[in-house]
Amino acid sequence: MDQFRGLFVKLDQNNDGFISLSELHREMSKHGILAADAKVQNVIDSYDNDNNGVLDYDEFLSYMMDREKNWKIYFHHLDKNKCGVIDQEDIICLFKELGVLISKANAKKVIQMMDTDNSMTVDWDEFLQHVILKPVDTIGELVSSWKHSLVFNVGESRALAIEFPEDNSGVGAWRTFVLGAGLADAVSRTATAPIDRLKTQLQFYGSKAFSQGFQEIRSGGLRSMWQGNAVNVLKGTPQSTLQCLVYAQMKVSIQDRSQKNLSVRQRFGLGCVSGAVAHAVFYPLEVLKVRLNLQRVGTNHGVVACARSIYRHESLSSFYRGFKPSILCMIPYAGVECAVHQSIVNWAQSDPTYSSDSMLFFFSFVAFACGQMTSYPLAVIRTQQQAQAFSSHSQATSGVLQGLLGIYQKHGLRGYYNGMGASFVRAVPCALMNLILTRTFENLFSSTET
Repeated sequence: MDQFRGLFVKLDQNNDGFISLSELHREMSKHGILAADAKVQNVIDSYDNDNNGVLDYDEFLSYMMDREKNWKIYFHHLDKNKCGVIDQEDIICLFKELGVLISKANAKKVIQMMDTDNSMTVDWDEFLQHVILKPVDTIGELVSSWKHSLVFNVGESRALAIEFPEDNSGVGAWRTFVLGAGLADAVSRTATAPIDRLKTQLQFYGSKAFSQGFQEIRSGGLRSMWQGNAVNVLKGTPQSTLQCLVYAQMKVSIQDRSQKNLSVRQRFGLGCVSGAVAHAVFYPLEVLKVRLNLQRVGTNHGVVACARSIYRHESLSSFYRGFKPSILCMIPYAGVECAVHQSIVNWAQSDPTYSSDSMLFFFSFVAFACGQMTSYPLAVIRTQQQAQAFSSHSQATSGVLQGLLGIYQKHGLRGYYNGMGASFVRAVPCALMNLILTRTFENLFSSTET
């Protein structure tokens, strides 16, 4: 009871004897959970017995007692060998139950989040202190919050929710990833498809893309803005899944030899290699997407027809047009984004104010923007080369340097960044939807399985 009294005094920042919605929200949002707003309102609605919009000590104590009772049950469930503490093996077992595989290194990090006496085990008091004000109500939500912390704390690719160890088949983990991240990716890509198509047209046509876009809407309706989206969705999840698999296997192999966490340089190298492998495998679909995005309304007969046309009238090598600048584009983009993101997160960890979801998302966007600005000219060349032999507007360019000179002669320095504004505009809603929907789907599938 004394700990709850102390917690009440801590939350009651204006010392009026009540805890308001804003005071409770301020504490919960420190844990970086997007659902904090809804959770806080639900707490007030459930325990505010006199309906005055705030919690007095008795109402707050009732809330704490209910949470203590519920999480006590979860604690005993986690303590598999009934020794009174949770260890790394218990964490690994919990993740397996939810269809997610976690390495020993990350299980150790989860323990360290709760372990206050450096014993590498978590007793009931430490566990209660960790979860009592976290805006999570189930084990699935708690695991999602741990995964979120692991992703941002290590500064790795935001596409990787968690790495998979090599000593398991990973069927449950891949099912959760493909269903959760795949559905979220498909929704975000579809919702932002018009902006993505505009970006491609700007890269190829320059400022003429706007007038052409209005003409296509008049002739083909709004539906024309989603032209090419099917192949974009088709390649998204498989490519991300393959990149995750390659990255995870290489990472586990390196960590098994060194027994240390990956350095920034190693993460950059693994990100480039895994990205290049996945990119090479699915690159033909990228070419098809660009071709479909640039086709005029009325000439689009589908993905298969487009692929057949390229094969018949060009050659198999046309499916890899622009591959060289595309691979070169990945190196500065991945390197700058990784370095900037790691540096900002390391700085932010020194102040809890900067560990909220909104701040971490902002930091990720800054890193993304820096990576985009350094690599975007190569992305423009890639699009130009992918569209060769497709339009009379295209000039044959076989090399990166020749492509750079051609863009400068035609559009000047501004031509190197055609469509970058659309890329930034698309990035914000796309990333937000991915982040929110991935967690929503993961919690849904986890609760369904359990």
